[in-house]
Amino acid sequence: MAAAGVAKSGLLEVLAKEQWCRVLATLDEESLTISLEDGNESNGVNVNGGSHGVGEHANSGGGSTGGSSTGSLKHGDSLRHSDYMQHYHGHDTIPDNIANHKRVIKVVKQEVGGLGISIKGGKENKMPIIISKIFKGLAADQTESLYVGDAILSVNGDDLRDATHDEAVRALKRAGKEVVLEVKYLREVTPYFRRSTVIGEVGWDTPSPYVIKEPGANPRATRNNWTEMKSIPLKLCYVTSNLTVNDPEQRTIELHSPDGRSSCILRCKDASNAGEWFSALHANVSLLTIQAISEANDILRAAPGSREVKHMGWLSEQSHSEGGGSNWKPVFVAVNDKDLLMYDCVPFTREEWGKPFQSHPLLATRLLYSGNPKGLGPRQSVELTFGTRTGTRNGVEAHLFRVDTRRDLAGWTRNMVQGANNAAVLVKEINCPVTWQGKETRLTIHYENGFTLTNSANHSDGGGNESNKGDVQWYYPYEKLRYSSDDSKRLLWLDFGAGEGEFELDMHGCPKPVVFVIHTFLSAKVTRMGLFA
Repeated sequence: MAAAGVAKSGLLEVLAKEQWCRVLATLDEESLTISLEDGNESNGVNVNGGSHGVGEHANSGGGSTGGSSTGSLKHGDSLRHSDYMQHYHGHDTIPDNIANHKRVIKVVKQEVGGLGISIKGGKENKMPIIISKIFKGLAADQTESLYVGDAILSVNGDDLRDATHDEAVRALKRAGKEVVLEVKYLREVTPYFRRSTVIGEVGWDTPSPYVIKEPGANPRATRNNWTEMKSIPLKLCYVTSNLTVNDPEQRTIELHSPDGRSSCILRCKDASNAGEWFSALHANVSLLTIQAISEANDILRAAPGSREVKHMGWLSEQSHSEGGGSNWKPVFVAVNDKDLLMYDCVPFTREEWGKPFQSHPLLATRLLYSGNPKGLGPRQSVELTFGTRTGTRNGVEAHLFRVDTRRDLAGWTRNMVQGANNAAVLVKEINCPVTWQGKETRLTIHYENGFTLTNSANHSDGGGNESNKGDVQWYYPYEKLRYSSDDSKRLLWLDFGAGEGEFELDMHGCPKPVVFVIHTFLSAKVTRMGLFA
C-alpha cells in the first residue's frame, strides 16, 4: 500500500510584490492551497479571460464565479492602480475632487482585451459593482480617468446601483464598442481591494487565483463566505530554502514550479514552524516524485533505445561568476541506467528527455560525498552537498550540488553509486586506440577479464568475426594491477608488477575517461564481493 501524504494547515505569510501578506495555507497530498486570512476575503476574482469575463475575448480561459475580467491578465502585468498603491504611493493617492464625486468616463473597447478591467461585488454580496483591477495598456487604463475602487453606477445609462454581479457582467458585455461609465470613487473600499487581491500577485503561472464557494455555504451568503484562493500543484515542484531569498533566520520556504518560471515564497513565524512545514511539503513532493518517475518511464518506453529513469529531482548547483563569487542555481537532475542527465526544467515529453543541457556517463563519473555534522537539523546553517567528477576528453569536469535533507543526500549518494556499479555490469568493456612502444595498438578493459592490449590491425576470419590469434601483446587481470597514473594530457601508466616496469600508453588524448572507468570497474567488483569501495 502506497504511503499517504501529509495534511497540514495554518497561518503563514506569502511574499507578493515585495510585501508579506498573511494567508491560510492548506496542504494535502497533491497541492498547497493558499487563501486570505479570515477577515480579508474577497467576493470576486480576476481571472484570465474567464467564462464570466466582460469583453469580446472574455471566453478564452477557464471559468470562475463571483468575479469578472474584461481583459486578459498575463503573467507579470502591472496595474495602473493596483492593490499595492499603499506600498508605493502611501495610503491614498486619489485627489479629493475625485473621491466620492460622480464622474462620467467614456471608454472605447479594444479589439483584444475588451475594456481591460476586473469587477467585483453585486447586490447578492451586499456591495456595489466595484472596479477591482485595471490592466496596464488596455482601454480603461488609456483613459487615465478610472481607478481601482470606482463603483460603476451605470453603463450607457443602464442603472447598476441595484444590479447583481451577473447583471453587471451582461450590461458591460452588451454595451458595444463605445462604453459610457458613470462611476464614483469609494475611498472606504479601496484598502479592502488592495488586500483582497494579494493572492493574484503570487507569481505562480496557473489559471488561479479562482473563487470557490465554501462547502455548505448559503448561495445568498455575503462576501465573507467567499474565499480567494490559489492552488499550487506539488508534483515535481522544487521545495527549498535560501535559494532566491536570503534567510539567516531559517523562516522561509521556497516553492519553484516544474518549468522554472514561477515561485511562491512562504514565511513562517519561527524556524521550528518552518521546519515542520518544510518537512511536510518535502514529504509530499517526494511521494509525488515516485509517481512521476513511473510516468516518465511509461513515456520513455515507447522510444527505441531509451533508458529507464532510476532517480530524479531538483538540486541546487553551485555556479561561479567571472568576479570569483559563487551562487546556487536550480537544476533538474535524473539518473538512468547509464547516464547522469541535467535539465534547466522538468522534461515532460520524449523530445524534452532527449535534450539535456548536459550529460555524463556514470561509468566515467565519481561521486564525492559530504554532509553536515551529525545531530544538526536539516534546516540548520550547515549546507548538505555532494560533488561529482567526470573524466572527459577535455579533462575532469566537476559539479557541486546542494540538497535540503539528509534523506535526499543519502538517496542521491545511493543512486549514484549503484548506478555506476550497474553501468559497469551493463557496459562490461571499453576499448580505445593507443600507442605502445611506438606501435599502434588497442587497449581493451573488461569488467570481468581485466586489461588486454592487441595490435590494431586485426583480420577477419572470413565469417565476419575478427581473429585476434597472435595479436595479443599482453594481458593482465585486475588482481595484477599494482597502480595506475596519468599526466592529465595524453599518457597513462599501468604497472602490473611483471618485472617489466610500468607500461606507458599514449592515449591520443586526455586519459581521464579511461582512468575513471578503471576506477568504476574496480569499485563495482569490490562492491560485488561484499566490500566497500
